[in-house]
Amino acid sequence: MPQNLAALFLLDPDVTFLNHGSYGACPRPVFETWQAWQRRLEAQPVAFLDPMRGLSGWMRDARVAVAAEVGADPDDLVGLTNATVGLNIVAQSLPLRAGDEILTTDHEYAALEKTWAHVARRTGAVIRQVTVPLPLTDAAAFTTALLAEMTDRTRVLFLSHITSATALVFPIAEAVAQARARGIFTVIDGAHAPGHIALDLTALGADFYAGNCHKWLMAPKGSAFLHVRPDMQAMIQPLIISHGWTPEAATPGTTGPFGNPAFIDRLEMQGTRDPSAWLSVPAAIAFRRQHGWDAVAIACRRLVQDTAARVAKMTGLPPLSSPEFCAPQMVSMPVPATDMGRLKTDLIDRYGVEIPCFAWKDRCIVRVSAQGYNTEGQMDRLVQALAKLLLPESRTGG
Repeated sequence: MPQNLAALFLLDPDVTFLNHGSYGACPRPVFETWQAWQRRLEAQPVAFLDPMRGLSGWMRDARVAVAAEVGADPDDLVGLTNATVGLNIVAQSLPLRAGDEILTTDHEYAALEKTWAHVARRTGAVIRQVTVPLPLTDAAAFTTALLAEMTDRTRVLFLSHITSATALVFPIAEAVAQARARGIFTVIDGAHAPGHIALDLTALGADFYAGNCHKWLMAPKGSAFLHVRPDMQAMIQPLIISHGWTPEAATPGTTGPFGNPAFIDRLEMQGTRDPSAWLSVPAAIAFRRQHGWDAVAIACRRLVQDTAARVAKMTGLPPLSSPEFCAPQMVSMPVPATDMGRLKTDLIDRYGVEIPCFAWKDRCIVRVSAQGYNTEGQMDRLVQALAKLLLPESRTGG
């Protein structure tokens, strides 16, 4: 186990924080970089927010760093505040009509389910939801389930790369390739992917991919990106028309008013906002490299997998997937039926454990995620608390 890095984070020491997956946690040095950018902004706001006096170049520096991390061209990637914003931009830009089908799964993030419901209501498109076979143990079975539901009306394939509720890594590459071969738009919710699993967006070839940097990359809150294939950039319309917009199509090679590709200027320059979180992403990437995060991630995977095995032994409930389809540092663990709101409250109020507890379909789930600040002792605390709250007569299973 690498050296514990809790001292490098700002988390409350009185809380056993096992919920990195929701909003991440920003390391102290990266947080200080963020504050330095904010102080620079406040020292001369007019100069700082003028794209031609530095901001455009700083934004590009961050794009270059992120693009190298996710296997992309920096001119195909734009910095935004969160993945939901990026996916809303895509969903509301697609040329959908009545009767068109949006194919997705029963594991998608609730906010994006609402996004597509809004788009369907506005356009007359229809949402078709595929039930993913559980437990997920075979990539071919996943792909087959999706392909079986594609029709000549399917216009969009929308998938999570790592699911939020069930913490599964979907094997999306073959489904993306098959969909694109059929002329179906491929839209990927990668909110949990950057910094969590290896990414090569160019090789993946999805038309649209949105990812958060404030989760597993550990950048400040409000840093994310949208990646768009060059041949799809012309159709992307900003949610807000502002200084970066031009009437010309944002096709490859077209320059925007601030010297960037038009696609980027349209989305990046949206009026007054604090870009400091995005500008701090390179510092987060550097922090991970400085502290050997590959080894940290391996240790965290061991922590969550061992914890999930202990909970499964205690409850007798099977896992949602085999290990290769489980998010490396995050596991959703089925628990016996109970009041999940009460369980969450008891865990934080009585045991100081911060962790998501929720009902998903016919299952009750506790999701544990680990980062370099977590310890075996904290996992022990969780398992012991669950035993007392869910199965008072049981043992913890070691």
